[in-house]
Amino acid sequence: MKLLYIGNKLSIHGINATTVETLSEKFSEIGYQVVSVSNKLNFFVRMFEMMQTCLLEKNISYIIIDTYSTKAFWYAFFCSQIARLRGIKYIPFLHGGDLLNRLKSAPFLTKLIFKNAHINVAPSNYLKSRFQENGYSNIIFIPNTFEVQNYEFKHRENIQPNLLWVRALADLYNPKMALKVLALLKEDYPTATLTMIGPDKEDCLQELKDEAQRLGIKVNFTGKLSKTDWIKLSKESDIFINTTNFDNTPVSVMEAMALGLPIVSTNVGGLPYLLHNGETALLCNPNDVDGMTTLIKKYLNDCQLVNSITKNARLESEKWDWSVVKKEWIKILN
Repeated sequence: MKLLYIGNKLSIHGINATTVETLSEKFSEIGYQVVSVSNKLNFFVRMFEMMQTCLLEKNISYIIIDTYSTKAFWYAFFCSQIARLRGIKYIPFLHGGDLLNRLKSAPFLTKLIFKNAHINVAPSNYLKSRFQENGYSNIIFIPNTFEVQNYEFKHRENIQPNLLWVRALADLYNPKMALKVLALLKEDYPTATLTMIGPDKEDCLQELKDEAQRLGIKVNFTGKLSKTDWIKLSKESDIFINTTNFDNTPVSVMEAMALGLPIVSTNVGGLPYLLHNGETALLCNPNDVDGMTTLIKKYLNDCQLVNSITKNARLESEKWDWSVVKKEWIKILN
């Protein structure tokens, strides 16, 4: 069976690998013939190659389309309509954190994509339930996947106020909140540290450095690291914080669960569907610096809570291993 996978293959340009790169490899390993595009850096050149491949590639059984909510929405739209014209079944794999607003702001265009899809795949039950509320019954949940066995679980007995933040430096993920949390935490824990791992996506690194100086704190900004390097560095941290203002199902949080890092996260978007408050993580409201700091202190003062939450989180993460997830993909592709 031949699959055409449409998505942003931009890791060769220093941008984090997305599912088109990771899943294409997995599909190939289990016997599918996979063609994937595009790795062109320029958006319009990339979209042209995607559309051209959808139009000209022969003997395609399914087209899988990574579907986002911002400008990448347009390649999902045009590729899906080419698939319709050619009579090829296509599967949007929903990733965009703001896709729900797309449903409202562009109902005609989104219906053309999602109503005519063979099936829509949501990587979170949050997106699945919201799409169903908007009248889409042709949707199933298949989680993002990674090789859980490659993530060594670290049992943290006496945790210290060493915070880890992993995400692109962008306003959407609210990195300034992490700085404010560290500054507040240092009032009671002067030795507290913060490591922030991620590429400077919106040229805001200098602004964050200026803010850290204003707050009188030192932050370890590592820039983008390889998966191996950031996992290795995570062993030096004890608490994972996620400060985002809007999100779906962040893989970095899933990975933190596998690694045994107790998590404090904002409760926005799909996060309450991914993280169960008091069971696999502790959740606070967005922009609630006091609330997040209080929850960090709760971990620092309760080793039993840390042990319970991290063990539960690891068990939850094992459901996302490829050995489990591949069965769900095979069901819809076969």
